[in-house]
Amino acid sequence: MSEDERQHPSHQGLLTHPDGNSALRAKLDAIIVPNGRTSPYLRQAIDAARQLDAHLLLLCSLRADATRAAAYASRAGVRVTAIDVRGLAEWGIFKFDTDRLLQSTRFRRNVDTSLKRNLGLSVAALTGWRRILFLDDDIVLPDLDDLEAAAGMLGQHSVVGLRNGGMPDNSVVCHALRDVGVAQATFIGGGALVVGEAAFDSFFPNIYNEDWFFLLDGVGLRRSAAMGLAIQQPYDPYRDARRARGEELGDTLAEGVFGLLDSGFALSDADEKYWSAFLPSRRRIIRRTIERVESSAIEPAQKERMIVALKAAIGRSHLITPELCVGYLRAWQDDSDRWRDDMLGSRRDGSSVDAALESLGIDHTRVHRGAAIGV
Repeated sequence: MSEDERQHPSHQGLLTHPDGNSALRAKLDAIIVPNGRTSPYLRQAIDAARQLDAHLLLLCSLRADATRAAAYASRAGVRVTAIDVRGLAEWGIFKFDTDRLLQSTRFRRNVDTSLKRNLGLSVAALTGWRRILFLDDDIVLPDLDDLEAAAGMLGQHSVVGLRNGGMPDNSVVCHALRDVGVAQATFIGGGALVVGEAAFDSFFPNIYNEDWFFLLDGVGLRRSAAMGLAIQQPYDPYRDARRARGEELGDTLAEGVFGLLDSGFALSDADEKYWSAFLPSRRRIIRRTIERVESSAIEPAQKERMIVALKAAIGRSHLITPELCVGYLRAWQDDSDRWRDDMLGSRRDGSSVDAALESLGIDHTRVHRGAAIGV
């Protein structure tokens, strides 16, 4: 593998691409939203839950208010459970070696998206749900029939992601590559992901590209498909250079691992020798991208923000060592084994959501099902 082949512009070849028009339809049990925005952003999830008669599970923090979110959804006639997840990370509802490894380093990630998704998986296993949809609150679904078609494919696939037809949901580095004319594809992700019970034994580590790691089974990629359409709402990847800095470890690990899988290798080939070659290649890509931005006709203010973000990424990259990459993947494998064992022991059929939350130790004061308040 040459130095220019280590980070690939696309990983679409790892996926199957079935025809959704010929797929059998199946029912979704629940739609799970890691909710960080105000209640009006839930309109798409509410419409989907009502049309598909699915339970709506809202996991709320940041600007989202669980009480208001539950009221907003319940007044639309949706079965809804909204949970205030603020502080659950500090409480330690889930304990992972990957978190401990990064806890006292600059790579520690103060984001609760992974916690929310793992909580959703746990509730699904404990209630006996078999088909769930993870849906971010900034995603629009043009055709809700895509969801039942995707659910119908779960007999042949562990997960089915909807293709992104909106703002490309890439890292800052990959956005910059595209913006200077370098080919750069997207992949399926947690923003619109239909998950079958066969994949409940995987978890989302607290790192950028956590959804890519969720798709792995410890050896390679789970059988995964892409179909249908989801629209990612626009955002500015260069607004804050801290975004690029916080993404760099997860983007490096994911691009490195998926590049191996693209080339027919296995996770076990991601050893120190591999990372000793991959890391300099990654930094060359970022440096060349900075050079292309500098010589481009991009508007000056935008150009400056792009360069600041890319320099933040390469600065953080220089703190990443082959030993850290190998150590993180080893910790992730250990976490995966423990999570799998826990999931095997927690599977239920027909338990209520309330019973599931009680068994997880979620205090009832955090749980809301709707109330007559102004929204």
